[in-house]
Amino acid sequence: MTAEYETILVKNGLSSLNKGKLKIHTPIDGAEIARIATHSVKDVDGIVAQSKEAFLQWRKTPAPVRGELVRLLGEELRAAKNDLGELVTLECGKILSEGLGEVQEMIDICDFAVGQSRQLYGLTIASERPEHHMRETWQPLGPVAVISAFNFPVAVWSWNAALALVCGDSVIWKPSEKTPLTALACEKIFEKAVMRFKEQGNLCPDNLLQVLIGEADVGQALVDHTDVPLVSATGSTRMGKIVGERVAQRMGKSLLELGGNNAMIVSESADMDLALRAIVFSAVGTAGQRCTTLRRLIVHEKVKDDLLQKLKSAYESLAVGSPLDSKTLVGPLIDKEAFTHMSQAVKQAKKEKGSVITGGERHNVEGLDGYYPQPTIIDMPEQSSVVQHETFAPILYVMTYETIEEAIEMNNAVPQGLSSCIFTTNVKEAERFLSATGSDCGIANVNIGPSGAEIGGAFGGEKETGGGRESGSDSWKVYMRRQTQTVNYSDELPLAQGVEFDI
Repeated sequence: MTAEYETILVKNGLSSLNKGKLKIHTPIDGAEIARIATHSVKDVDGIVAQSKEAFLQWRKTPAPVRGELVRLLGEELRAAKNDLGELVTLECGKILSEGLGEVQEMIDICDFAVGQSRQLYGLTIASERPEHHMRETWQPLGPVAVISAFNFPVAVWSWNAALALVCGDSVIWKPSEKTPLTALACEKIFEKAVMRFKEQGNLCPDNLLQVLIGEADVGQALVDHTDVPLVSATGSTRMGKIVGERVAQRMGKSLLELGGNNAMIVSESADMDLALRAIVFSAVGTAGQRCTTLRRLIVHEKVKDDLLQKLKSAYESLAVGSPLDSKTLVGPLIDKEAFTHMSQAVKQAKKEKGSVITGGERHNVEGLDGYYPQPTIIDMPEQSSVVQHETFAPILYVMTYETIEEAIEMNNAVPQGLSSCIFTTNVKEAERFLSATGSDCGIANVNIGPSGAEIGGAFGGEKETGGGRESGSDSWKVYMRRQTQTVNYSDELPLAQGVEFDI
């Protein structure tokens, strides 16, 4: 391990992690950077019991006071932003600016959640019975399990945890076994916030946040546990179907953020320079390992040739290399398996009569034995089977259309439904894309790419994307239980719907 890597670990309080069985490798060059201890299936019952005990205490704390803890967490994240951002880059391979951007997402959701802690609003409902009133309130739910993926190793946890905490819930976090170091660093940051919270004179239960490190069997035990009312899982559609089914079998709640196969429609009237910049970032950012990555480019046949020529030039000018280098725009894929999937997809696209415009191979970075991909553009005659499958890599499939109706139909003709966008200066096309007969995705943008959502809006998608919503808007409601209350302040006992039952 290099001195640079060791320095990043030390700054995040992770300098002595070398005694466990789980080996952690950086995708930058494949070097082993830590060995950490893992939990077993037998540990899950105890961890859930501790989380339940923490919940029983935390739910009594007034919501604005719970918000104060999250405010302090936001402050600690601000102080740790540079160090944690570097660790994100070291562990999952995204470039430095994206690592810092991910931590900024955490800070932003803390700010949002602090405000939300004073706005857990219910309803007052008119009663048909005299001297009665009805109301709808929201109560804390219980221990919340958060299962996160490697590509956003800390932001997705924060989307869930910040809201769950202000809603009165405890949190059990199972990070990806590929990126557990960032979770352990966040746990230390959270502990600092808790210490400051207690110094203010507030009570805070032990085990309010617990990090559960383990393989799939440990995650399955957490998913199956009846004392965990909500499981929030981010990952592949395959994983989500398993989680959703198992949670449903025990009548629990699941919040699923799964695959995306996101499209951009480029109209004949589009601002091509604007579209070009959006395409490149959306398609190659995080080396194509975002759930909102642009994977399908649906271009009007009259502008395709010119746009493809410009795209090819832009792709071939991209700096591919170590994500710790500030000049790099494309870092490595997470591991060999990810590159194998990319290679297989390129081969399959060729079999389905696709033509590789640029890329498709492994990029050689001198001195670094990571799996660096060449950002790839493939001209496809139609949306064949490979196009309808999400490959977590920087592969952009390009197809053409004639009418806006045809383009929208192509946008919707995949199993996933996360993010989508159109580039056009034609207001009729834009509004049609956003209408009930337009995009069927959870996110629909005009003149902005599909990647890089802000925390103010609810994040999530439809169909095989899972239907869950995280982050902004009213996403907080999934972390609470709804309760309808009726109060009779009269001396009578009238029944609803005019029912009479005299005794």
